[in-house]
Amino acid sequence: MSYYTAPISLSLFTIPGRSTRMNRISAETQVLKPELAPVSTAFTFTQVEGTSGEVRVLLVTDYRGAHIEAIDLADLGAPVGADVFDASAAVGDEALKRAATTRGSRSRYVIDDLLPSGAMVDKHLATGANFLEHAKEASSRTVFNFPKFGKPTPARTTLVVKPGTLMDYEAEISVRFDRDIRSIADFRAARMGFFLCGDFTDRARLVHMIDSKNIRSARGFSDAKSGADYFPTGPFLVIPHNWRTFIQKERIVTYLNGELRQDARGGEMILDFEALVAKALTNGGGGNYCFRGKPIPLLDDETIARGSAVMSGTGEGVIFMPPTWEDKLGGILDHILLGRFLHEKSPFNSIANRFVRNELKAERYMRVGDKVVHESSSMGAVHVKLIAPDDPRQNIRKPGSSVPSIDDETSLTCMSGEHR
Repeated sequence: MSYYTAPISLSLFTIPGRSTRMNRISAETQVLKPELAPVSTAFTFTQVEGTSGEVRVLLVTDYRGAHIEAIDLADLGAPVGADVFDASAAVGDEALKRAATTRGSRSRYVIDDLLPSGAMVDKHLATGANFLEHAKEASSRTVFNFPKFGKPTPARTTLVVKPGTLMDYEAEISVRFDRDIRSIADFRAARMGFFLCGDFTDRARLVHMIDSKNIRSARGFSDAKSGADYFPTGPFLVIPHNWRTFIQKERIVTYLNGELRQDARGGEMILDFEALVAKALTNGGGGNYCFRGKPIPLLDDETIARGSAVMSGTGEGVIFMPPTWEDKLGGILDHILLGRFLHEKSPFNSIANRFVRNELKAERYMRVGDKVVHESSSMGAVHVKLIAPDDPRQNIRKPGSSVPSIDDETSLTCMSGEHR
């Protein structure tokens, strides 16, 4: 049986209005309209699969929602099949500027056909509580890192929602580099590509695994945030001429079924990307990381590998809200009256079970049929449709979607003693 739901639970009065409670946000008054960054600010790239299966890098020159116009870098002398960084370096910045700003041949592409903007690697450097207002709503006092597993999926994708999960959204900015990053000197010398991404989370799994006395340990975050299609990415990889200025202004929003839920700018990050990298490279990030029941390092060989994404963290407005007094009181009563105190010292699991049960009943979290849209000022948009496990659409070939399911039993073996 899944550990998400208690096998026995005492009935208590449910707080009226739980199903409608939500985190409030301070949204900007102007509706965001995604567009391309001007060439004077950044180059915007995307990738498509060629007729022979090869990856072709495109310089995007026009963006009209469902379509783009772009120049194939192979037509400018770049080698076919090269990574975005290698292809753009082969052409050179001056030639890219000339191609983007002069009249010439352009090809039209459908957004649905674009490949993920993230590289096809399966370990990334994720970040928690890096926007002040989100840290407050999640009751977290410090910024922390953790590893996220899973290859990126495209800007138009699906997400399978299994019964018993509390699926939550997060919109984030990610960056990847043209080299391995072993030091701040490497970071400062690197060419950087930024992209929009989603970071989906099963809050039911997280509340059962988290170390409530030491959230900065990041225990449970890798398991709760890693899975097939948990890392959708926008259509564009944007290489700005000045990354700090670009990030300071970049705006990201989330819509759930057409309702605005998140609205933030990169300038609201507590730690910017250089500080996040420095934190991760210092003392392994300072956390106690595990995944699927086994201890893991934050970084392999103390290196942010080329292609691995560094994620910004998210702004305010997620679905998650900490357990209420009803959850805590009900959990403590379950712990005592059902005799769980005889084999579990802490009531943590009983409270977590009560919280998950109440949240599932309230139906506050995302469900099958919901639509999530993440948008950004100049990195494009991500559209995700939530589907059931038996929906045939989950079998559509999507780069990066093949991540094995996480076994419930092994994922519990890394938990601290207070939870057992």
